[in-house]
Amino acid sequence: MSNPVFYAEPAELAPLAAGDSFSLAGAEGRHAVTVKRISPGEPVDLCDGAGLRLVCTVTAAGAGVLDVRVETVVGAEAEPFELVLVQALAKGDRDELAIETATELGVDGVVPWQAERSIVRWKMDKAVKGPVKWRNVVATAAKQARRSRVPWVGELVGTPGLLELIGSADLALILHEDAVNSLPGVVRSWRAGAGDGGGEPARVVMIVGPEGGMSPAEVEAFLAAGAQTALLGHHVLRSSTAGPAAVVLLSHELQRW
Repeated sequence: MSNPVFYAEPAELAPLAAGDSFSLAGAEGRHAVTVKRISPGEPVDLCDGAGLRLVCTVTAAGAGVLDVRVETVVGAEAEPFELVLVQALAKGDRDELAIETATELGVDGVVPWQAERSIVRWKMDKAVKGPVKWRNVVATAAKQARRSRVPWVGELVGTPGLLELIGSADLALILHEDAVNSLPGVVRSWRAGAGDGGGEPARVVMIVGPEGGMSPAEVEAFLAAGAQTALLGHHVLRSSTAGPAAVVLLSHELQRW
């Protein structure tokens, strides 16, 4: 069984080696001691949210502080692919459900998108508070999944911003019910060509529309920017389901699972 995970600042964990002691305080320390009731002698993992994992043994627990001894340091491994979910804002917190589930399944980054047909609108202060709430959602989901990496959350984009993101991607997928080619088929064709390059991880972007779907103008613009349509299956999926389903298929096709 995997160990409970708690997060600390990268600068705090980076200098630590096997045999060192560390005190986890603040909100994470209080959560470990008060909510999880972690006791001396139990194993825990401390992560920096960027891939570094320290396997530790608890030496003391009290007053909102968890004292541990580092047993093993597991360095952050470079990933050959970066999976990014562009999630259109959706009503009923379906967008938050989508990024929560995608985080549990292994997505690396999420970007909120104000689509033309999005019923939910982030205006004024909500445009600032929305991404903050999404960061809390993915951080909680990452801890639940005991991930050493917490997905990054981008700022709200409209269609112009999304076109820029498509332009920077190695592969951009429009998850669309009218697509002819399956997502696995599109990925295999891409990898057979110039898909896999050296150096930086290859960025794969998945674009999920709102409840009413993407407008024809949006799809046309995305295709012109270099994106490709991809079909997930024979059934129409909810906005909250499409992204996680794509993460599963991509994780299989890219041998992440």
